[in-house]
Amino acid sequence: MAMPTGTPEAQSAEPTDGQCVASGTPGGWHRAVDEVVAGRRLDAAGAATILATPDEETLALVGAAGELRRRHFSNTVKVNYLVNLKSGLCPEDCTYCSQRLGSAAQILKYTWIDADEAVRQAELGIQGGASRVCMVASGKGPANRDVDRVAGMVGQLKERNPEVEVCACLGILKSGQAEKLRDAGVDAYNHNLNTAESKYEDICTTHEFSDRVATVQAAKTAGLSPCSGLIVGMGETDEQLVEAVFALRDLDADSIPVNFLMPFDGTPLEGTWELTPLKCLRILALVRLAAPASEVRMAAGREMHLRSLQPFALQVANSLFLGDYLTSEGQEAEADLAMIADAGFEVLGASRENVGANPTIRRRGAGTEVAPNA
Repeated sequence: MAMPTGTPEAQSAEPTDGQCVASGTPGGWHRAVDEVVAGRRLDAAGAATILATPDEETLALVGAAGELRRRHFSNTVKVNYLVNLKSGLCPEDCTYCSQRLGSAAQILKYTWIDADEAVRQAELGIQGGASRVCMVASGKGPANRDVDRVAGMVGQLKERNPEVEVCACLGILKSGQAEKLRDAGVDAYNHNLNTAESKYEDICTTHEFSDRVATVQAAKTAGLSPCSGLIVGMGETDEQLVEAVFALRDLDADSIPVNFLMPFDGTPLEGTWELTPLKCLRILALVRLAAPASEVRMAAGREMHLRSLQPFALQVANSLFLGDYLTSEGQEAEADLAMIADAGFEVLGASRENVGANPTIRRRGAGTEVAPNA
């Protein structure tokens, strides 16, 4: 795909490192994209122009930023699958979360599923095309016995499926726990920053932003691939969104999942609707431009907020979750695989919803007797 050439002024002036046109200038995103494609780092002014792109130019922005996606990931899409090992019952007060302390959301609540069930759930996702399984448990962080429990699950899964990647997401890690997970065969560790440090006290008071940064750094030091992302649509300003994305870049996260707020009834952010499909595309383009070589994943809430524009998101995102999420149902797995193929992409290794509709509570898969969406 040919790159847009930008405004006449952009064509006549040789860009310098960090130079970007003023935020909000029509077409100003061209210069920011050209800078990054040329190998320069996106700065705050350039990031602002990306988020200020007019609706009518957003698809052109996505197409241009897509050159970086294709440069690093060709036409492949990495499919990930979530296994919720323990649902609800969390002592943390994160305002966005249906599993939080005091949540009135009518989600599935259960303690740890056993190892055989965890492996069975994971293998259903693998059969559906997933090359990475994400094993997740609610809570502030695991006790050592919980790490041992997950290590046993991972060992059993890897023995039967040696080619699959495993990402663990267990909360804030204590000393030595990342190393124990690594030794058990875990490949990556997910711990999202979720939002900007300047916004953090608005969404959580039971731990600090620095705790999350420290866990990602500990996982990376232990040799686990760092996976860390954000949740958008929680009332953050554009400046805070840029702050969060740049913090992820500074962490050198290998994988950056972008979650779109699902405003569950019974949580403090119930009824919060700030996103449009085109705004979601601009956010994904921003993440791609800020971290060109990182895996960018369109994660929870994509069906609700991107809606019919999900295939366009694949022009900048090279990864997605297949099937259901932790406490909500996702798009049918077959529809996801068809969307990937219809958009001209290949799986690695192998109608519009009404705004204001409530998330569908997951009542199938892990923790139930009902077959999962895989």
